[in-house]
Amino acid sequence: MNPDLDRLQPYPFQKLVALKQGITPPAHLSHIPLSIGEPAHPAPEIALEALQASLAGLARYPVTRGGLELRRAISHWARQRFQLPTGSLDPERQVLPVNGTREALFALAQCVVDRTRNNPLVLMPNPFYQIYEGAALLAGARPLFMNLSADNGFLPDLEAISEDQWRDCQLLYICNPGNPSGAVMDEAFMQQLLALAHAHDFIIAADECYSEIHFTDATPPPGMLGAAARAGDPNFERVVVFHSLSKRSNLPGLRSGFVAGDARILDRFHQYRTYHGCAMAPPTQAASIAAWNDESHVKDNRALYTRKFDAVLEILDGIMDVQRPDAGFYLWARTPGDDETFARALFAQEHITVLPGSYLSRATESGNPGQGRVRMAMVAPLEDCIDAAHRIRRYLESAPCRAQ
Repeated sequence: MNPDLDRLQPYPFQKLVALKQGITPPAHLSHIPLSIGEPAHPAPEIALEALQASLAGLARYPVTRGGLELRRAISHWARQRFQLPTGSLDPERQVLPVNGTREALFALAQCVVDRTRNNPLVLMPNPFYQIYEGAALLAGARPLFMNLSADNGFLPDLEAISEDQWRDCQLLYICNPGNPSGAVMDEAFMQQLLALAHAHDFIIAADECYSEIHFTDATPPPGMLGAAARAGDPNFERVVVFHSLSKRSNLPGLRSGFVAGDARILDRFHQYRTYHGCAMAPPTQAASIAAWNDESHVKDNRALYTRKFDAVLEILDGIMDVQRPDAGFYLWARTPGDDETFARALFAQEHITVLPGSYLSRATESGNPGQGRVRMAMVAPLEDCIDAAHRIRRYLESAPCRAQ
């Protein structure tokens, strides 16, 4: 067996199952899961109709690169969304459909990391999406964690990375907007990252899957492609971005997203994926075209999340240390004591599942930046989110909580 498999840590939700073992929550309270970021809003009818109308496409093999119509739809969407120069983001060479960004985020590291080089490093935020760490380990690299805290606005402290570490870096994962904090990098910060990538010859993998869940249409989160273009690089050298229909369009089961950016990187990534055998099914492509070409359902989606955050934050005001994120659908809340103790007791008393922040982070010399926080996903129906907020407030006002 691959010995690097032994370096993988249990997934956060495996730890959560173990944490809740032996607890019998109140039977009169329905369970409200706020732990998993699985969108639960209705899928857009336009995508479902396109999916059903294209089932005959299952009779033929798809190509790894995806159909040109899909790549054109993606390219058009990205140019409009991130205000890219006319004619940029060539659908022939700079766009690659993928079966959900999770598999693509993992596969990229297997493709681009050179394990024959001395001390290959993959830099990533901490807390982080655990796929980044697993991808680095199985590519033969060492993860280097960049702690994110309220003190630095939940953004990486670039000055804390040494020259030797930048020299050994081969791949940098960023998540913008951030998971779990919802913090958004501005273009100036992203351009600092670009300058470092050019100076030290590493690749930036920008996970932008939450970019379409925000609270004002006037100032949506910027993206790495736009930052590169406005820094004078319309070819997006050393940059690949990842986008998904899971959050944007409430289609997590469709497993549809895309990778776009540096044509040289995507050419080799396409070669890798050809051997990997992960072409997108034709009906999925048809549904994806419909979804990328429509913005009305995305605006409706954002409006519903806004209503949830407005209601929940009003209920928790004054009782819990939690703020509205810049974007995304998570609340990254402080706990009155240990985050595991809080999550276990909340489940036992109120039948609500939240994810301890320490499960999303790794301990470093300066501590575990997820310790003392929980991630709460506002994905349940509005009424359930409101009910959950009232229960959390009741728990926080209770004697057992104050005893923490």
